[in-house]
Parts: sequence; C-alpha cells; structure tokens
Amino acid sequence: MTNAKCFEEAQRYIPGGVNSPVRSFRAVGGAPFFVERGKGAYLWDVEGRRYLDYVGSWGAMILGHQAPAVARAVTRAVARGVSFGTPTPGETALARAVVEAFPAMEQVRFVNSGTEAVMSAVRVARAFTGRAKVLKFDGAYHGHVDYLLSQAGSGLATLGVPSSQGVPEWYARDAITIPFNDIAALERAVHAHREELACILVEPVPANIGLLLPEPGFLARLRKVATDYRVVLIFDEVISGFRVAYGGAQTLFNVDPDLTCLGKIIGGGFPVGAYGGRNALMGLVAPAGSVYQAGTLAGHPVAMAAGLATLAALKQGGGAFYKRLAGRAEALADGLRQAARETEAPLTVNQLGSLVTPFFMDREVRTAAEARRADVKRYATVFRALLRRGVYPPPSQFETWFVSAAHTAADVARTVAAVRAAFQEIR
Repeated sequence: MTNAKCFEEAQRYIPGGVNSPVRSFRAVGGAPFFVERGKGAYLWDVEGRRYLDYVGSWGAMILGHQAPAVARAVTRAVARGVSFGTPTPGETALARAVVEAFPAMEQVRFVNSGTEAVMSAVRVARAFTGRAKVLKFDGAYHGHVDYLLSQAGSGLATLGVPSSQGVPEWYARDAITIPFNDIAALERAVHAHREELACILVEPVPANIGLLLPEPGFLARLRKVATDYRVVLIFDEVISGFRVAYGGAQTLFNVDPDLTCLGKIIGGGFPVGAYGGRNALMGLVAPAGSVYQAGTLAGHPVAMAAGLATLAALKQGGGAFYKRLAGRAEALADGLRQAARETEAPLTVNQLGSLVTPFFMDREVRTAAEARRADVKRYATVFRALLRRGVYPPPSQFETWFVSAAHTAADVARTVAAVRAAFQEIR
C-alpha cells in the first residue's frame, strides 16, 4: 500500500479525498500521507515512514499519541459498551472536572464538536439578551457555522477565500468583524450596534490564523465593554482550553467570560465539545429552560472516559507539567529564530505555552491582516523540506504547531536541525 494509492482511492469516495480541507496539503503542495499508527510524538504512514508530529490531531493529543492512561481508560470503557443514548456517571464526572477547572463555569453541556459548542453558546447568548448580532474578530475560526464564516481563519485562511459558498448573504449580516487587539475598533463597533448585539465571540488566544497573542489589557477591556453594554462575552477556548493552562486562557489572563466553549483536549482525541458558564445562562438550556440543543451521541461514554483520563493526568502534573511543556515550546521557538538568523531567513515566531507559529516575514504579527502578509510560498517550501526529513508541521502557514508532553529535548533539537537544513536548502 502506498500513500499515492490511498489518496487516489480516497478521492473516488470522499470530496477532495479528505474529510477536512486542510488535510489535503493543497496549501503546501503535493499530496497527503496516510497514517497507519501513532505513538508518543510520532506518526507512521502506510509506507512505514516515521514523522515527528507537531499537528497532534490539531492540538488534541497534549499527552502524545497512545498515552498509556488514556488507552487504558478507553479499553475499559469499550468493554462496558460503546454507546447507550442514556446518561452515564462518566458524563457527570467529566462535567465536574471541567467546572472545577474553570472558575467562570457553574454548569457545562457536552456536544460533539467545537462547532456545535460555539453554535450553542451563541444561541444561549441570543436568548439571554433578546438580540441577534455577533461581534467576532478577523481571522478567528469558530467552526463551520454559516454566520461565522466571514473573514475566518483555519481552513478558510488556508484556501484563501473570504467566506464559503452556500451561505446566504443575510446570514453574514448577523456577524460584525473587527481586528483583534484593536480596542478602538471594539468600542466603536459595540457602541454602534449596542441595541442589537447579543455577544462578543473571541478566541482569547487566536490560533487559527497562525498564533496571535493578546496585547496586555485587551482581554480585560473585552470584559469591561461586554459588562458595560450588557453583552454576553464568549471565550472560544476550543484550542487554548487546557493547552495554555489547566483552566485555559481565562485563568492565565485572569479574565472571566460569561460562556466558554471547549473541545480538542477534553475528549482525549475523541470527538467532543462543550460549552458552559454561570447558572443564569446555562439554566436557559433545555430541558432546564427553553433554548433547545440536543445530540444523540453527546456525552459519548468512550469520549468521556478518554477525557477524564486526560484531565486527570494534566491536573496531577499541575504547574510543573505546563512549565515543562512551555519550556519545550520555548526551546523550539528559540531554535527556529536562531536558525533563521544563521541563514538570513525572514522569520517571526509567536509562542505561548505549548503553541508555536513561525511566520515567514520580518515584522511583528499582532493581527490577522499582518499574518496574511506572511510568505506562504516559502512556508510551503520549508514544509516539504521538513517532511522529507521526517518532521511533520501543520500543512498551512495559518495553523499552529502543537508541542505535546511526548516531545523530548532531543525531538526539539532534531526539529531545529531539520529547519536549519531546510533554510539552507532554499537560501
């Protein structure tokens, strides 16, 4: 079996041969490899090639592939039955763990994806305020919800399109988009739409246009503006939740949102999402209230077991765990910068916790507009050079590199050496 044969057959049955656009490698050229297995920080393709993995199921595998505690929990859960469609103790146990981790949460509802989490949180905000419009930020990706696809990041940034066909124009009118880190634009927009604005929706650490960092005071200002105008503040922490800190970015920056959306890590690699907040908001959700949201496989017992095992490991590791993880990411970021200096490659690296993005440009990157000026062709060339050397970074300039607990100092050193060789190759 070869990667080429797998891709050829996949294209016969799956649109574009993939089930999510960025997997196609269209932004970096060539065809995707097909994974046979993963362990620790590594993946093996169907041809037996090994890759040092910085995608990590797009951040979900914070403990690495096949983490023993998670694998054991999943095996035990499957032995009890795959799915029941009725409540299980595991749902309550994971809900308790999530609520205890996030001070701004009193209740949480599980769904099957980050998209569902955001969609549901916005519905709650609209019900609570009696208003319809959503304020979001340029380059943010909040799932493939129709009204949130304008000026989005992630796959849409990769494909270079501002929106998606099939979305009625009137849907987009409910979304107001402004630049991230722009307090003046924030205050103008909220004031102008104060009579119709339901919520401010933000990734507190944007990671879908590459990694952007909130400037000092920006998130606190979001909180104040939302409070002053009685608008619901929603933090989309699908990526940053349990990544940058055990209680997410809101704990790291000491800013409490009204609602929080989670995903990725809380399922330990299984499909899961969640949204939660204060009782005053979550009490609106059916059957407690009249905001309808449901899912046949929500709270899936195997996903709950995997999530519980993952969060238990993160909590047990505590601050030392996150310090080690950040240390690995800092070493990677510093190594990338040094390799760029040695080879005179234009490079800016943003890093926070275990998240890293190298932008191929020679200026600071604070906003989505600045990120889009990065040299995507150079990134694609470096991507292919790294892949030949057995290092697998995200197949897009506009995605974030994820460091896991399974990455060692030797792995980072190997990566930096591969990057240096790639820079020299294309110099």
